[in-house]
Amino acid sequence: MFSSDNRNGVGRVILVLMAGSLLSLSGCSNYDPVPVEKCSEVVKHAQKVLGSMAPDGKTMMADCKAASDSERGCVMAATKKGALAQCM
Repeated sequence: MFSSDNRNGVGRVILVLMAGSLLSLSGCSNYDPVPVEKCSEVVKHAQKVLGSMAPDGKTMMADCKAASDSERGCVMAATKKGALAQCM
């Protein structure tokens, strides 16, 4: 069915895809830390990204203050709703 040359090529493709997946996952976990004092900026950015789907500002501010510096950094780096949802 497959020649040995073809199987080696498939194996290489799978290896490259797995390595790329691992790199992309590890690249998403380290964000520049954002201190709690910048929560107003974080909330404003999150509201911009979420648009009409954004919860009220009071809830978002409480969530921001409870988040880690890295989680706030993740929010600031997010440009799409899906990326924002993965931050917390």
